[in-house]
Amino acid sequence: MAGNRTLTMLKPDAVKAGNIGPILAMMNDAGFRIVAMKMTHLTTDKAKQFYAVHAERPFYGELVEFMTSGPIVAAILEKDNAVEDFRKLIGATNPADAAPGTIRAKYATSVGENAVHGSDSDENAAIEGAFHFGGTETFA
Repeated sequence: MAGNRTLTMLKPDAVKAGNIGPILAMMNDAGFRIVAMKMTHLTTDKAKQFYAVHAERPFYGELVEFMTSGPIVAAILEKDNAVEDFRKLIGATNPADAAPGTIRAKYATSVGENAVHGSDSDENAAIEGAFHFGGTETFA
């Protein structure tokens, strides 16, 4: 059975461009409910921890550098089938391949600066949500 929560991060490019409101509105319009949210600035250590799964990949250093370049907005979203539905809403990693009307088609500028992160599985959604939020920061 699919889970009902996923994690998103509005990345530094989206925050810098002033797209927090429009992106959150797209999430809301798609039926997602925000159960936790905060603006924060990832330290290098935190970004390395979060993206440790990519540590051996050639883009890891650039990813960490980008994710620490400015504030992000982290949020836990709730909806039936949250992970799969959110992945559809955000679109392909490469905005050139993203379906029209998706977040990345509208707000991403490149593969590296792709506006938003979305958990890729129910298991990772739980891990990533716990990474950013303690129990008293999440509301049902």
